[in-house]
Amino acid sequence: MSETIRVLLTEEQVDSRIKEIGEQISKDYAGKEIHLVCVLKGGSFFMCELAKRITIPVSFDFMSASSYGSSTKSSGIVKIVKDLDEPLKDKNVIIVEDIVDSGRTLSYLVKMLGDRDPASIKICTLLDKPDRRVTDVKVDYTGFEIPDEFVVGYGLDYDQKYRNLPYIGVVEFN
Repeated sequence: MSETIRVLLTEEQVDSRIKEIGEQISKDYAGKEIHLVCVLKGGSFFMCELAKRITIPVSFDFMSASSYGSSTKSSGIVKIVKDLDEPLKDKNVIIVEDIVDSGRTLSYLVKMLGDRDPASIKICTLLDKPDRRVTDVKVDYTGFEIPDEFVVGYGLDYDQKYRNLPYIGVVEFN
């Protein structure tokens, strides 16, 4: 089976929206520091671009959690592949995710990281698919709400391919 990619959101649209989110976070946390927690691998592209657009002090860490493997559908089982390197106690934490789909992974992460005593914890995602939600999760900063299609690019992949696309595309199987 082969696939083609149809552009859903252009590079310019994504860049413009990330700038807006960075400005909003800077305003919401004026006079404070924030600690971005990037959910690898997909969130890395988004977090790097977002961090460049935040004007207040920023620190960050990385973790890897998965519920997909090489499938296009969530398995429902969250696996922590890499945990954080630093403690979260008393930090204003923003979990940075590439996409919120079922909500299972983020629901799990919010509880797990919340048990580490941060001052606050919020969620920022580039893409949100509310139609796929099976677990209630509050997203504080959303780039784009998208339809229930399998998307790639800007860090998102299909079986480790297409992460490097500078736009968001829909995978269409031939």
